[in-house]
Amino acid sequence: MIGIIDYGLGNIKAISNIYNKLKIKNFIIKKSEDFEMAERLILPGVGAFDSAIRNLKERDIFEKVNFLVLEKKTKILGICVGMQTFAKLSEEGELDGLNWIPGNVKKFIYHDNLRLPHMGWNSVKKVKDNLLFKDIDNLEYFYFCHSYYYDSQDKNNVITETNYSSNFASSINFNNIYGIQFHPEKSHDNGIKILKNFAEL
Repeated sequence: MIGIIDYGLGNIKAISNIYNKLKIKNFIIKKSEDFEMAERLILPGVGAFDSAIRNLKERDIFEKVNFLVLEKKTKILGICVGMQTFAKLSEEGELDGLNWIPGNVKKFIYHDNLRLPHMGWNSVKKVKDNLLFKDIDNLEYFYFCHSYYYDSQDKNNVITETNYSSNFASSINFNNIYGIQFHPEKSHDNGIKILKNFAEL
């Protein structure tokens, strides 16, 4: 069963609705004890890096997730800011991240032709094959909304890149840890396939 972590940030209901339509069992994790039923985890995210880390800690989720992912090897999918929490640090804030995948979160360098946030539809380019993108042939349509990006220190952890003034990692994977910068719940058929593929990993 897939546990969708509710820590005050993210489109929790939209993700749950997609899984319900796919007839894939899921539930909302609201407190530490709820994790016991989860076979896979989703960490959504809308908002600022420090707010995400602070909320995870205040709701007694930070250490629980750390244990399940690193010790129990539970598969997790981070979305947008959820993915960014996997980094060590972020230019958006001052708090330490989970530090699961080597890299830091950086802000897009502003110039006259670059609008921030990066909002709307954009394509992704595969850096390497990964089952998270199984049966997704059209890589043109993924929905983004962010001003910061994950700067991965190891190219081997990058699944796809997206260009917005320059290339950035739009999806990453290391062992049981997966992250996507775009919003699957807003990416129509491609997003539905991403969520389905994660459930089948």
